[in-house]
Amino acid sequence: MNRTLPGGFLLAVEGIDGAGKSVQAEAVLRVLQERGLDCVLTREPTNGPWGRLLRESAKSGRLTPEKELEAFIEDRQQHVREVIRPGLAAGKVVITDRYYFSTVAYQGARGFKPAELLRKNEAIAIEPHLLVIIDLPPEIGLARVGHRDGVANEFETLAQLNRSREIFLAVKKPYLLCLDGCARPDDLRDQILFAFARTALNRLAEAGQLSPRDRLNASLAIHGSDALTD
Repeated sequence: MNRTLPGGFLLAVEGIDGAGKSVQAEAVLRVLQERGLDCVLTREPTNGPWGRLLRESAKSGRLTPEKELEAFIEDRQQHVREVIRPGLAAGKVVITDRYYFSTVAYQGARGFKPAELLRKNEAIAIEPHLLVIIDLPPEIGLARVGHRDGVANEFETLAQLNRSREIFLAVKKPYLLCLDGCARPDDLRDQILFAFARTALNRLAEAGQLSPRDRLNASLAIHGSDALTD
């Protein structure tokens, strides 16, 4: 059974390299799917042409700051248009492993103004209903990821990760949940799931044009309970 939520739900999982974003996005996905919720797990950069360009550049030689920012913006526009917006319209829980806050943090570390990056991205993207930033000291993040393919990746230099972390921690949003990346993975997952349930229920309480039964059944779906049919 694929249960949907009115208006869908967008969860963004963010943090520096090695913070455990992918692990948590996949763990949350599994639990929500076990509850019968219709979910989509996606990530940035995407598998589209701009996303492939970004991943290739990370291995072969980083793009100029201007070209890199352009590629992220183009990739995100396609991501929102083809994956995120349709998923939300269908009532799905869309979980994205990285989103535009990574652009703010990483391109901000390359010299762009974070506030301007945030403004530029929020003009083209949909703000998440829940933003999870998993915070971790860069030294631990680097130790976790090591040297991928045996080559030191410029994205993972300590100086850049320190600056990116500072920018992540400066984000102020009412839908932000900042977690300690050194905590047990299961504890992190449970905190995210609790925040998801609380936020989704609050959205249901504020949603207009829902019958009492529809509102109740959507709230039951959030926790994996059977809908009332009588």
